Amino acid sequence: MALTASESALIDQARAAPMLERVERWAAVNSGTRNLAGVKAMAALLADAFAALPGTVELVPPAPVDAVSADGTTAALDHGDHLLVTVRPTAPVQLLLTGHMDTVFPADHPFQQTRWLEDGVLNGPGVADMKGGIALMLAALQAVEASPVAHGIGYQVLINSDEETGSLSSAALIAAAAKGKAAALTYEPALPDGTLAGARGGTGNFSIIVNGRSAHAGRNPEEGRNALVAAADLAVRLAAAKAPGLSVNPARIEGGGPNNVVPELAILRVNFRPRGPEQVALAQAALDEAIAAVVRLHDVSIHCHGGFNRPPKPIDPGAERLFQLVRAAGSDLGLGIAWRDTGGVCDGNNIAACGVPVVDTMGARGGAIHSADEFLIVESLAERAALSALTISRIAQKGGL
Repeated sequence: MALTASESALIDQARAAPMLERVERWAAVNSGTRNLAGVKAMAALLADAFAALPGTVELVPPAPVDAVSADGTTAALDHGDHLLVTVRPTAPVQLLLTGHMDTVFPADHPFQQTRWLEDGVLNGPGVADMKGGIALMLAALQAVEASPVAHGIGYQVLINSDEETGSLSSAALIAAAAKGKAAALTYEPALPDGTLAGARGGTGNFSIIVNGRSAHAGRNPEEGRNALVAAADLAVRLAAAKAPGLSVNPARIEGGGPNNVVPELAILRVNFRPRGPEQVALAQAALDEAIAAVVRLHDVSIHCHGGFNRPPKPIDPGAERLFQLVRAAGSDLGLGIAWRDTGGVCDGNNIAACGVPVVDTMGARGGAIHSADEFLIVESLAERAALSALTISRIAQKGGL
């Protein structure tokens, strides 16, 4: 369909926003998930920026999260606050837009500054994943607010502080924000050529604590119960549980001690990647069976900590309609929009599990994320801001999907 005059004005305003300046300012703040001071500073900057929208801006405390330490104890794990913006909650059509303020780069990481790789390509921590995405999200929303369709649509913006570590302290907040929404847009980066992520697999992370019994390795080893050997056996059993649509990665064993002591403690860290709900069930069954077998064979006790924190995300009919709407908007902007399945996970998995259609790579084009080679294709800021603004506007005009 052809662009209307009001849509053309909307697009022009979205493209003209000072997105690059915001990206450069925000990327200068180290907001690695565990750098709580940096995350706090980033949250304050974002709260100030999103205050330009009507509605309420609040910083929501993180939900409690615990984690297993190398000594086998479980302790609270602190996180930063999450930003929640609510605009016109009684409007007939409600959307959810999400992003994350955290990066994978800790405070002591050498990757701290932006630099130009070439004309139009910016290298820097979080420039694509996803401070660029947040900047263009805000630009799109400000353009929508200045358009005639604004009164017919309401939305919440949720920018969490822990996406890079699994959104454990924000999962309940995501679920609450998703309730009653017609659709959701998440601002993970698109691929350099603009391809979007379609269906995604899920993920589950577990820390498995194995308690054996200490003994002298020479004098009375038969009285010991070797936790390290039991953990190794468990790792091998779980690795063998891989199947079509299910990958299993035993990633680390911690424990052990002096050569003359039978180790009484070991911790196995393992990651599962199920493609669909059937594979989640298969993985859980394999985990339960392997633990039971190892307990029986090695006479140890085992405590399993963790779970499947990102459910698989299929392309259901609602998601298909949303993808097609984004594709049509892109076509009217001269953009070819395609998508493909991916093995990665993000908050889009959690949103889809709530029954809300989501496109979760509405952010900037870029690449090499999670590395010091991360880059942002700067022209995509204006390009993708226009795409979001037009998509949101058309959802408002249609009264939903």
